[in-house]
Amino acid sequence: MQYTVNIKLSARTLTGTLSGQNKGAVDWGWQGLIAHGCHSLVLIIDPSTSQTIQVLERHKANVVKVKWARENYHHSIGSPYSLRLASADTVGKIIVWDVATGAARCEIQEYTKPIQDMEWLWNQDASRDLLLAVHPPNYIVLWNADTGTKLWRKSYAENILSFSFDPFELSNLALLTSEGIVFVCDFSPSKAPSSSGKKVYISSPHSSPVHAKPAATSAKKALNKVKILISNEKPNAESVTLNDCLQLSYLPSKRNHMLLLYPREILILDLEVNQTVGIVAIERTGAPFLQVIPCRQRDALFCLHENGCITLRIHRTNSNSLALSGEEQDPDQPVQELTYDLRCQCDAIRVTKTVRPFNMVCCPINENSAALIISDGRVMLWELKTNLLRSKPNCSYLGSTVSPLYCPVSFCGIPMGTQKKKLPDLSLDNMIGQSMSVGEEQPNVPYQQEVQLKFLLTGLLSGLPLPPFVIRMCPPLTTKNIKNYQPLLAVGTSNGSVLVYHLTSGLIHKELSIHSCEVKGIEWASLASFLSFATSTPNNLGLVRNELQLVDLPTGRSIAFRGERGNDESPIEMIKISHLKQFLAVVFKDKPLELWDIRTCTLLREMTKNFPAVTALEWSPTHNLRSLRRKQLAVREAMARQTVGSDAEASNIESPMISLLQEAESKAEISHNISAREHFIFTDNDGQVFHLTVEGNLVKDGARIPPDGSMGTITSLAWKADYLILGDVDGNVNFWDLKARISRGIPTHRGCVKKIRFAPGKGNLKLLIMFNDGAEVWETIEVQMVSSIRTGRNINYKILDIDWCSSDKVVLASDDGCIRVLEVAMKSASYRIDEQNLTDLLWCPYLLLPRSCLALKAFLLHQPWNGQHSLDIMNIHYLESVELKVPMVEQLNSISNDIQCLLLDPEFQLVQRCSLVARLFGDESELQFWTVAAHYLYSFLKGKDLIPSNAVQENQASPLDICNDILCENSYFQRSQIERVNLQEAKRTTYDHTKKCADQLLLLGQTDRAVQLLLETSAENPSYYCDSLKACLVTTITSSGPSQSTIKLVATNMIANGKLAEGVQLLCLIDKTADACRYLQTYGEWNRAAWLAKVRLNAEECAEVLKRWVDHLCSPQVNQKSKAILVLLSLGCFSKVAEMLYSMRYFDRAALFLEACMNYGVMEINDKTKKLCHAVYADYARYLKMLNLQEGAVLFATKAGDAGAELLKDLQHSKEDKPIS
Repeated sequence: MQYTVNIKLSARTLTGTLSGQNKGAVDWGWQGLIAHGCHSLVLIIDPSTSQTIQVLERHKANVVKVKWARENYHHSIGSPYSLRLASADTVGKIIVWDVATGAARCEIQEYTKPIQDMEWLWNQDASRDLLLAVHPPNYIVLWNADTGTKLWRKSYAENILSFSFDPFELSNLALLTSEGIVFVCDFSPSKAPSSSGKKVYISSPHSSPVHAKPAATSAKKALNKVKILISNEKPNAESVTLNDCLQLSYLPSKRNHMLLLYPREILILDLEVNQTVGIVAIERTGAPFLQVIPCRQRDALFCLHENGCITLRIHRTNSNSLALSGEEQDPDQPVQELTYDLRCQCDAIRVTKTVRPFNMVCCPINENSAALIISDGRVMLWELKTNLLRSKPNCSYLGSTVSPLYCPVSFCGIPMGTQKKKLPDLSLDNMIGQSMSVGEEQPNVPYQQEVQLKFLLTGLLSGLPLPPFVIRMCPPLTTKNIKNYQPLLAVGTSNGSVLVYHLTSGLIHKELSIHSCEVKGIEWASLASFLSFATSTPNNLGLVRNELQLVDLPTGRSIAFRGERGNDESPIEMIKISHLKQFLAVVFKDKPLELWDIRTCTLLREMTKNFPAVTALEWSPTHNLRSLRRKQLAVREAMARQTVGSDAEASNIESPMISLLQEAESKAEISHNISAREHFIFTDNDGQVFHLTVEGNLVKDGARIPPDGSMGTITSLAWKADYLILGDVDGNVNFWDLKARISRGIPTHRGCVKKIRFAPGKGNLKLLIMFNDGAEVWETIEVQMVSSIRTGRNINYKILDIDWCSSDKVVLASDDGCIRVLEVAMKSASYRIDEQNLTDLLWCPYLLLPRSCLALKAFLLHQPWNGQHSLDIMNIHYLESVELKVPMVEQLNSISNDIQCLLLDPEFQLVQRCSLVARLFGDESELQFWTVAAHYLYSFLKGKDLIPSNAVQENQASPLDICNDILCENSYFQRSQIERVNLQEAKRTTYDHTKKCADQLLLLGQTDRAVQLLLETSAENPSYYCDSLKACLVTTITSSGPSQSTIKLVATNMIANGKLAEGVQLLCLIDKTADACRYLQTYGEWNRAAWLAKVRLNAEECAEVLKRWVDHLCSPQVNQKSKAILVLLSLGCFSKVAEMLYSMRYFDRAALFLEACMNYGVMEINDKTKKLCHAVYADYARYLKMLNLQEGAVLFATKAGDAGAELLKDLQHSKEDKPIS
């Protein structure tokens, strides 16, 4: 009967503990995968299935940084979804990888010091290949990561430790230096910053009372007493420590805010006034901070502590901040501040000298999962989950200052209505609603439920323990064991355990705690059992405790093979099992050899004291098993003849022989085997070769071969077929052809030969030799080296042990804590992800071919040709081969049940589907577009009959999140800015801060409060007179014509003479804000103009200002069309959005947006829009045709009218053809 063998061993690397330099080398990308450094390797982990799917090996030094490329661009055949990753090491090399294939796309090496920090540019309208890196001590360099070209370099005065991009404005960059912060405001991809940036010094907050008083209220009171932490003057050395700031990061949830992380505090800074406006302090007994990740979707912080605990803190609005600006505040009340409440935390880990938390990363797409990287190589995956509280509102928070959290009122941009079903915890903004805004009561929404958050451990990856290791592959695959063969590798560790790995999947099969000390060797006794030995630390006499265990793998049961023996004796040096797995030779350092019968666990013979010291030993592959089996068969036939036959005489003649054979037969049955004769050879210190025979319980001495004069002490032997290989202490390898009686010596000049192993498989005479400094593969018959690796030359690790894991793969254990399965050529272990036998299905459309990936996306987005949505791509008219369809089907099957239910739900709207698919694909650009589009399409649907076309109906129940900044509704944006200036005002400590607050209040139209601040200026201040006059001016402004004309004339003169801010203020005082915005735009202050329009102008005037901004963003020198489209969405200019998308050749997004507009009734095909709609649909139909999605192409060609007529003919003609199979 024939069997099909599919035991596929791929090249792979099993990793272990991390190096201290790997601490900052981890990143979770928009692609949905985690990358982290392990010594000089980069591991790629799929967090949803907790699998290591790729190991990248090319660096020669430890990896210090890894960064996934951003996916903030429109994806097409020319710009496909691809797994791009940049990694940097301690010698300054940056490698940009194609992770799917494991190949390096680009290598950058100009400097030789460790890369301090690096980041891909997030704005990818102009180019998606730009990578900014910090090269020590003080350079920032912008690289083209596709070509390796250096675009520009800039040096600064101090050593740069790290940097952070402003997520709202690409031109802003903050550098954390050894002395403070450098703010760069003229960053540009096209040229190096011209200025040296604005340097500010940061003082340590350690002098604050937070450390003196661990009481719960101390943090709040401390904030009022903390002195200015940011100043333009260098503080004196006695009072501060400048470099204990652990981290600097812009807040992505609100513009112009930054956090500084210290071991016991997180400080939130408002960069408009350079002042601390919030503090998160740890009590004295709490574990210090290691790292913090600010979220975008909600104003929340993921914090990692030194005990490995991850906490989530969410911003809360204080009750006293609801007080109006002009009211007196109770001095005993805590000062107005940003407060972050602890909402949930995960379990801590057991921290030891070798086990400590290294780093944490958070999912950038959903912001509801975090991964903890631990120094021992473990990766813990924590996911946020919500619990709906059925109790009455606020009952769980009675007497507490912590406000309740509520479910959001919308899902994927659309209000949920009164549906009661629990929606999946898709992302942070779909799990908890927005915090209540200042001055608002909780909206009376009947379907809003209170929720609690908790962390759930959803995945754990563990690595190998600390080296050293010993490794041994199980017996090879043969025709006899094919039914139950598994490729298992046993790994003996320094802590006494044996790990058994399944090499097809690379996953751990069994972990067995067998020994109490370091495992020194393993030999397999069968496919299901092995012997391992361990030796304790020697005592003063050089004696140890030897442990030799026989382990049954299926049950995990182990027995002491040598019984009570083992205490206070010479250490075991090696164990060797005979070819037929009958006998075991145990070699000691200073004690004679022992021979054991494995089947009965009995000692056959302990050699005499004058027995020569054994330096190397090997069993012969020759034995008499076949002849014994022939004899056994003859006995059985004779016994059968005796039973059947009637000739008594004949039986009398044969009876003595038969009785003896019956006795042998019964003994064989007892031992379940025939006791065959086997041979072994060993060498002594002089190089003499001894030959011994073992049969049953007899051991016979054989021939002795005198030493070879050309060789030193033999250290290793290997014997297969007619070839015997000897290796010595000097690196000489002798090839003996026993049949031809010839030998050939090869001096390798590589030092002591540690180990020699023949490859498995009949006739396969490849040889793996281990030296102190590496390994070599030789071809025995030709006596020719096939491949070689050497520490310091082509590898940067030391090899600890070697073996063959199949006839064409070797396995190496190394001192960097890794075990590598390599091809015979022993080259890099990177491989194609799609060739791996993964245990669980992996959702990663990036692994598909570009056309298949885009077809899958189009299939999931929109199926208007179907009455209902389907996830069966096999049953549609998709002209693609089965070979290409199968991976797509696997991708569809790997989508979670929750998401599948949403995709199949007929009530799930098109804009929601687009938003969900953007999340699934990790498409940053698409997700941002559809989030804003869904919100404003719904807003205009609600009020399209009530409001003018260029205004926005406010969606009060669920405004657009403030992380969208200028894109938010005007009233909500204005409210948030008044909140902010109130907070700035409460925190002011100097005249400069007071002046900035007064200026902001004037622009916001809060004149009464501005006057109060202006009158606070002390008489000694040089600005006292000017501020007093300004206060008078503000209070006496009338709307009379002459005064308005005068003020306007003065304002324009001031602006013309370089006093732009002052002139704008005057224009705002006389309600000429539209003019002020125009002046700001003329002088290049586009963001300031947009801000002012949002907070002061009515909808029509604001739209005019923003439309001019859109024209500016679309200009070639700015080239931020993606941002321009989002601004147009917020204005409700939907036809202009479709037109721009079409002009940028975003045919898929344009067509789906038009469909959504039609669904919502905010646009219709009329004489004005007909030409655009037809052109969009025709090009989308061509796009679908190119993807071989015939039904979709036909449908949109039909919708395209005349523009799609010719295409429709082609499609109908091709539809008659059969699909490729």
